[in-house]
Amino acid sequence: MKAYIFPGQGSQFVGMGKDLYGSDASAKKLFDQANEILGFSLTDVMFEGTEEDLKQTKITQPAIFLHSIVKANLAGEGFQPDAVAGHSLGEFSALVAAKSLSFEAALTLVYKRAMAMQKACEIQPSTMAAVLGLSDEKVEEICASISDDLVVPANYNCPGQLVISGTISGVEKAVNLCKEAGALKAILLQVGGAFHSPLMQPAQEELAAAIHATTFATPLCPIYQNVNAQAETDPEQIKAKLIEQLTAPVRWTQTMQNMIQSGVTEFVEVGGTGKVLQGLVKKIDRAFPTSAL
Repeated sequence: MKAYIFPGQGSQFVGMGKDLYGSDASAKKLFDQANEILGFSLTDVMFEGTEEDLKQTKITQPAIFLHSIVKANLAGEGFQPDAVAGHSLGEFSALVAAKSLSFEAALTLVYKRAMAMQKACEIQPSTMAAVLGLSDEKVEEICASISDDLVVPANYNCPGQLVISGTISGVEKAVNLCKEAGALKAILLQVGGAFHSPLMQPAQEELAAAIHATTFATPLCPIYQNVNAQAETDPEQIKAKLIEQLTAPVRWTQTMQNMIQSGVTEFVEVGGTGKVLQGLVKKIDRAFPTSAL
C-alpha cells in the first residue's frame, strides 16, 4: 500500500515551482489558474521572492498547496494513492489529491484560511516553540502546569519532537521548564503566531463558514486527518475535522503509526522540499521506505 503525504508551512523554498512552470504546459496552466483565482501573482513571489516574502502566511500556505498539487498532477496515471495525509495545511492538498475537493475550491479555502490565521495572529501576540528530547507526556505535563497563561501542545511531529503554541509569555515559561526537565533543545520558532491553539478561535469561526459553503465529495481513498489521526471518508466528518484542526494539535506521529498499522508499506512526500515529512517518518521508523515526487 502506497500513501502520499503532503507538507505544510516550513517546507517552502525560494524558486519553488519555477522549473516546473518553464518545462510543462499542464503545470504552467495550474500556476496561471492559481494567480487568476487569487487575484494576484503568487508565482512571482514563489519564483523570484525572498525567504522573507515566502514566510508570510498569506503567501506560504497557497504556495505550498499549489506546489504540491502541481507535483501530484505531473505524476499522471502513476498517481494512485491507497491513503493520503497532510501536515496541517497539507490536509487540503491531500483532499484534492484524493478527489474530495476541487483544485479551485481548495485554493480558495487555503487562501481564506491563511488570511484568517494572519488576522488571528494580529489580535493576540503569540508564538510557538520546538521541544526536542522529552517525551510527549512530559511536555504535556509542563504545558498543563502553567495555569496562569496559555500554552498547549500543537504539533506531535515524531517521538521526541513536539511543538508547543500559545501566548509569548506562556511559551517562554514552558521553554524554560522544558530545559530544566532535560530537553535537548527548547527553542522559539520564527512564526507569525500560535497556530493549532485556542488563540486561532477567531480564524476557526471565519473558516468554518467557508468550509460549510464548499462542496466536498467522498475521497477516492481514506484520508488520515490531523485531529484524531484516524482514516476518514465521510465528507461531513472531513469538514468538521478540517475546522477543528485550526485550534487542535496536529497528531502526525500517531497518524504515521496508524497508517503503518493499517498496512501502508511506503510513504511518498509530495511538494515542498520533499524532505520534511520523509525526515519525520524516518524518526518514527528508520527502516520505513520513503521517497518524494
